[in-house]
Amino acid sequence: MELIKHECGVAMVRLLKPLEYYQKKYGTSLYGLNKLYLLMEKQHNRGQEGAGIGCVKLDVPPGSEYIFRERAEGSDAIQQVFTNAHHAIENAYSHNEPSIPFVGEAYMGHLRYSTTGRSGLSYVHPFMRRNNWSARNMLLCGNFNMTNVDEIFRQITATGQHPRIYADTFILLEQLGHALDRENERLYGIHHKAGETGLTLAGSIARDLNVANMLRRCAPTWDGGYVICGIVGNGDLWALRDPHGIRPAFYYADDEVVVVASERPVIQTVFDLPTDAVCELSPGEAIIVDRDCTWRREQILPALENARCSFERIYFSRGSDADIYRERKELGRRLVDQVLNAVDHDIDHTVFSFIPNTAEVAFYGMIQGLEEYLIADKIKKLAEIKDPGKEQEAVHNILSRRIRQEKVALKDIKLRTFIAEGASRDDLASHVYDITYGVVTPDTDSLVVIDDSIVRGTTLRQSIIRILDRLHPRKIVVVSSAPQVRYPDCYGIDMSRMGEFIAFRAAIELLRERGMQDVIDSVYRRCKAQEQYPKEKCVNYVKEIYAPFTDEEISAKIAEMLTPDGIRAEVKIVYQSLKDTREAIPGHPGDWYFSGDYPTPGGCRLASHAFVNYYEGNINAR
Repeated sequence: MELIKHECGVAMVRLLKPLEYYQKKYGTSLYGLNKLYLLMEKQHNRGQEGAGIGCVKLDVPPGSEYIFRERAEGSDAIQQVFTNAHHAIENAYSHNEPSIPFVGEAYMGHLRYSTTGRSGLSYVHPFMRRNNWSARNMLLCGNFNMTNVDEIFRQITATGQHPRIYADTFILLEQLGHALDRENERLYGIHHKAGETGLTLAGSIARDLNVANMLRRCAPTWDGGYVICGIVGNGDLWALRDPHGIRPAFYYADDEVVVVASERPVIQTVFDLPTDAVCELSPGEAIIVDRDCTWRREQILPALENARCSFERIYFSRGSDADIYRERKELGRRLVDQVLNAVDHDIDHTVFSFIPNTAEVAFYGMIQGLEEYLIADKIKKLAEIKDPGKEQEAVHNILSRRIRQEKVALKDIKLRTFIAEGASRDDLASHVYDITYGVVTPDTDSLVVIDDSIVRGTTLRQSIIRILDRLHPRKIVVVSSAPQVRYPDCYGIDMSRMGEFIAFRAAIELLRERGMQDVIDSVYRRCKAQEQYPKEKCVNYVKEIYAPFTDEEISAKIAEMLTPDGIRAEVKIVYQSLKDTREAIPGHPGDWYFSGDYPTPGGCRLASHAFVNYYEGNINAR
């Protein structure tokens, strides 16, 4: 399976009762921290480069710490941050400290997958803003990527701010921090005019703070896909979803707790809930918990055209979600006609399998569809029996036919490619998977394997096709449950470089082979010309690279490019159609990486920029 690094994961827990309540009912004051740990571990698939947690403790006397944060890098980052948090708790108890770290009312957690190439602990969420006024402190994390960081940067520098780092999370922290200051100043004016001073004044500001005002000041400037989460030092908590619903967010609330996470089944599992108890945060909507433990959903931005991410359903989210499981099966079922054509409808001499492990659910759907086809074919053949003397044998032979499904590819061990040289590296990569010998009749059977997506094709060429060819099938058909990825993502998935997409490279090769280099040059000139345009005027001219060809022509070229030298079997690549994807996942029509139809103006601008980078990089490399 081809690993795609993707959007991050978020988790938030806001306790609505005093800490003593959880100690008495659940036997621990760490109820919130323990739930945060489970929410993060259950979303470990969403971020394996780093993790961080934050906690705000309420009603702490001056001179005692009330905001705590722990961050770590690496695939074991979750374990590191919670181990460190527990060590800090134990140390505080052993020294009888008045404020125990990470034992509080408001928690946030973040799992990081970088999409910008930037790494280091300073880029791991949550980010923290410090101030001596509790209501001016803030913890910030999110699952997001902004396409217009330059515009936001210009806006905040115009106010006189001086951001230290040019990166979207740092800039959002500065922008939101400035808005938080303005909200504090508004309340300061009201309560100071009423004669309040000192801690009484500070307490009134903390009580009356309205984070919705802060969000409405900042969010209209954002172009991108996002779930932005924050906790203010006074205990206010929020999570805001982008107006197209590009990035996912779910929540649950009762009289004890408000919970937010990136995936529905995570909340279900951790809190033992039925599906309908967990709600989806609507596009443009925020869930807000105030200091006094009242909570509400509030529309911060008008909801725009639904662009919920389809890749979220195909690849990223846990397949244990009831809707996602059904959709992935349907994606597999809808591939049946293409698969049958690829094996010339000879299912008696075809073995079906999948690439472990995320394609397994789509495989079940494909098998179900094939079984439905086989039943119809059996009925047809039973009706054609004419010889009464051989009727019993004929019926037996027809009813004995089965869809031959086997576990052909097995993920062996995680081999690290220390060797950099091409041939040696390819040989090492070819051992990442192992195969089951003896399940394919050599030179007779076709072998069909389904994967959830084929984006770059590197793993196919370097290992999978070579491995499958060891079984000596007559034909190898690699099936993708997703359509061809043709355009870069700019909303938080690590698919940003145009030249990495095998579908794009195939289209470029076809243009060159057919003497159509002028199309490539024309697209470049028009993309280059609009570099100085405002994002609202940008057009996705990259679509013209694919326009001359059918999906089948591009798939055939991909198969040719991904077939290594020396492969004996005929290799075919089958992709899901965009039409069937939309029908299988009707609630998540965001498919810009397949269609080029970006939901925000910044998407077209960044696609244009990606093509310019590709074209100029190739020119410079000549």
